[in-house]
Amino acid sequence: MNLPLVPGSTDVLLFDLGRVVLDISFDQVMARWADHADCTPDELARRFVVNDSFKHHETGKIDDAAFFADLRQSLGIGISDDQFLEGWNAIFTGEMPGIAPLLASAAKRMPLYAFSNTNPAHVAHFSAAYADVLRHFREIYLSSSIGLRKPDAEAYDHVVKAIGVPASRILFFDDSAANIEGARARGLGAIHVTSTDDVARALSALGI
Repeated sequence: MNLPLVPGSTDVLLFDLGRVVLDISFDQVMARWADHADCTPDELARRFVVNDSFKHHETGKIDDAAFFADLRQSLGIGISDDQFLEGWNAIFTGEMPGIAPLLASAAKRMPLYAFSNTNPAHVAHFSAAYADVLRHFREIYLSSSIGLRKPDAEAYDHVVKAIGVPASRILFFDDSAANIEGARARGLGAIHVTSTDDVARALSALGI
């Protein structure tokens, strides 16, 4: 259970990236791949699954080429690595509305960190494309770099240890209910984000 959010109750803010800081759309990915493969996005969406290959890509166990090779087989399409990459990076559609000024304001009051389940291809893309909004974070913990992904307990423990403050003094924002549950189980305060308004309300409760 979360402790009440009041000024002074939190020392560190920790943010997921996808659908919290950066808006994403898997529909865009399927549309690009379908266009390259001359099929329908719905066909690909039905075949796409979060399998071991997906998780291994997000924990740095396989590289982009190996992931795309698995997709080529599981999706049944023969597009090139470059075409897979172009569609894969189309997932990012911009910053979440209104998040940039909230992060800028919060960063003046306490340290901000990010923790994302992601992969090398996406890291290379968003690090350049969204450098301005990402500059508010002191450190970004990436599943593909640390070899651990949410909602596994070890992933939260790793990040808490790296930040260097007690878990109870960290407030975590994520759009996934499973990731929120995982964070709370490891002692973090956590806010389930359905829109930027959820972030704004939490920051207001903290006096930011």
